Amino acid sequence: IEQPTFPKITEMCVKMIRRVNDEEGIKKLVNETFQKLWFTPTPHHDKEAMTRKILNITDVVAACRDTGYDWFEQLLQNLLKSEEDASYKPVKKACTQLVDNLVEHILKYEESLSDSDNKGVNSGRLVACITTLFLFSKIRPQLMVKHAMTMQPYLTTKCSTQNDFMVICNVAKILELVVPLMEHPSETFLATIEEDLMKLIIKYGMTVVQHCVSCLGAVVNKVTQNYKFVWACFNRYYGALSKLKNQHQEDPNSTILTANKPALLRSLFTVGALCRHFDFDQEDFKGNSKVNIKDKVLELLMYFTKHSDEEVQTKAIIGLGFAFIQHPSLMFEQEVKTLYNSILSDKNCSVNLKIQVLKNLQTYLQEEDTRMQQADRDWKKVAKQEDLKEMGDISSGMSSSIMQLYLKQVLEAFFHNQSSVRHFALNVIALTLNQGLIHPVQCVPYLIAMGTDPEPSMRNKADQQLVEIDKKYAGFIHMKAVAGMKMSYQVQQAINTCPKDPVRGFRHDESSSALCSHLYSMIRGNRQHRRAFLISLLNLFDDTAKTEVNMLLYIADNLACFPYQTQEEPLFIMHHIDITLSVSGSNLLQSFKESMVKDKKKERKPSSDEETESDSNSGSESESEEEASKPRRLRKRVDSDSDSDEENDINAVMKCLPENSAPLIEFANVSQGILLLLMLKQHLKNLCGFSDSKIQKYSPSESAKVYDKAINRKTGVHFHPKQTLDFLRSDMANSKITEEVKRSIVKQYLDFKLLMEHLDPDEEEEDGEVSASTNARNKAITSLLGGGSPKNNAAETEDDESDGEDRGGGTSGVRRR
Repeated sequence: IEQPTFPKITEMCVKMIRRVNDEEGIKKLVNETFQKLWFTPTPHHDKEAMTRKILNITDVVAACRDTGYDWFEQLLQNLLKSEEDASYKPVKKACTQLVDNLVEHILKYEESLSDSDNKGVNSGRLVACITTLFLFSKIRPQLMVKHAMTMQPYLTTKCSTQNDFMVICNVAKILELVVPLMEHPSETFLATIEEDLMKLIIKYGMTVVQHCVSCLGAVVNKVTQNYKFVWACFNRYYGALSKLKNQHQEDPNSTILTANKPALLRSLFTVGALCRHFDFDQEDFKGNSKVNIKDKVLELLMYFTKHSDEEVQTKAIIGLGFAFIQHPSLMFEQEVKTLYNSILSDKNCSVNLKIQVLKNLQTYLQEEDTRMQQADRDWKKVAKQEDLKEMGDISSGMSSSIMQLYLKQVLEAFFHNQSSVRHFALNVIALTLNQGLIHPVQCVPYLIAMGTDPEPSMRNKADQQLVEIDKKYAGFIHMKAVAGMKMSYQVQQAINTCPKDPVRGFRHDESSSALCSHLYSMIRGNRQHRRAFLISLLNLFDDTAKTEVNMLLYIADNLACFPYQTQEEPLFIMHHIDITLSVSGSNLLQSFKESMVKDKKKERKPSSDEETESDSNSGSESESEEEASKPRRLRKRVDSDSDSDEENDINAVMKCLPENSAPLIEFANVSQGILLLLMLKQHLKNLCGFSDSKIQKYSPSESAKVYDKAINRKTGVHFHPKQTLDFLRSDMANSKITEEVKRSIVKQYLDFKLLMEHLDPDEEEEDGEVSASTNARNKAITSLLGGGSPKNNAAETEDDESDGEDRGGGTSGVRRR
């Protein structure tokens, strides 16, 4: 207002106006700003201010050409609504001024266009002006009634550039809204519009045909009732299609068909478009004929969906989509169900066809929504005389049944590697949920999965839907959270472009945030829900759950990167990791022992004591650490029974291995879950800087306040479970077993055994005092994770391990190999 010539004004307006749907405070600010800027009446003599205002508005509209104009409609609605009951209506007055001046401007541009050479610049401005007029007509079509006659000649614009087509489409959209509101329009005016539209339908491409047929629908159905005119056009295209169908049936490879392909494509599209806006089964069209037109059209279009040429199939499906808007009941036909569901669920089906089917469903739902809103508005006008709301219910029942039919296949389309397919599937689901056509609980896991999509716009849309569901139905999100996590893993698998690389559960950017962080932040507020969710995830690592290794890696990634806020959250996880370890670890060792062949054991020569001792010594880093851990190890040896005694060195165990190597592979596979938990615990410990004693003292039953302190996160701590990554990359589960692989798995078994023996003793001996052995162990772990040579630390760390901390790099056979 103060500096109207500042060059960045357009950019500033675009940024501000996009916030029109933010929270109340911002919304109010945006509305006030633009009311001052654009929607305050300008004094009549101040032509310059008016021109400035118009240029500013049209600049902003032009700048938003690619992102859509919802904001403008929202803004206008907010402002006009705010003064509905007021006696003085400045916004309405300003809108009338703006519309009148925009029309004047358009006429001026028209003159300057005919005189000037720089048509490009001005025609861009012309498009922006006409688009702005359309946006006004959409919210308040009455404003344009007196200008309809002025707009009509633009239908005859010569089309050579993209801008010319935009002009025609927008003028058709304006006339569609405005002509039905005109009082006693002249016959010639209406006849001219009909003819202009018909010429455009016959001559130009899809977008123009679509808008012109739509405009013709409004003019003929609501004003002129000139059905014969439309019937003639319909018959022309319908006849052409029938003829082409017969030719194709006689000889599918005929050259005539190739030559006629453009005509075929146009006929398929136009027949559909006409069926969308006119019900040809009315007597007004077909007279006394008994033929059922909609079934005939369905049969024709269905015939071409089986055509060998994908372009023809796509156009036929577009045509079907149009026809279903006029006659939704056709979607219940068995052949239509089979067609839609097979396209959506067939993995090898063309992406274009999938997208088109999803677009059809989307357009149908959008039309239904518009119909319902109109019915609501009409209802409010007559509500006082009526008793019950009977309108709208029938059609919403219909769309609900239709969506139930196709819901599963649409949701499954989330698992597609093409983002465009996922995008349209999400749109359809969002519309379905917003209209309340299905019970939301069945969509929750799919929406959680879509919340991990690489594209921010889709993530936000899915997250938004979850927030809405959570507001209305508390507890639904938590109920389906684990199923959603598993599904998000499937989505990530589908998107993963390089099958050799394991699927990871965090974003590969500077934030390294967990893919499911939004889900966690929705659940974490409720302590009971949060704990149940975390326990369910940790239970998947249990050896009895038989979860595949890559999914465990994905879940461990998420657990490592969730946005924890209080100390209680990671401590609770570590506490449960310890419990899982003690149970799963012993099961694992037991099953391995049972698979060994017992009778070969007597061949062993050296005693286990010397063997293990020398093994450990060679791997030790420093004398003092060795001393610290020796007494415990020796004590353990003496206590242990002779059976375990004998299995303690690698060679002995190698001799006892069964011929069949399946148990070995099974052991290597199942142990990955335990390794991941150990790594996860170590990662959380490093990330939050917890001491061992703090982790040991934690009890989940203590009051929440004790651990309510905020977490002090360390930077640069990354979760990198190298052993599991190596295991997955080398595809060890399916690779051939060599001697070396066997040895490494046996070594891993012995490490596990030592770890399990040392899980508890420290806790029994010490009352919160940190012993020398714990210190030694921690030092070893730190050097281990800090990249100290795993080989050197391996034996020693395992021997020192007392309470299931991570033996990091030292335990996996894969790594040692």
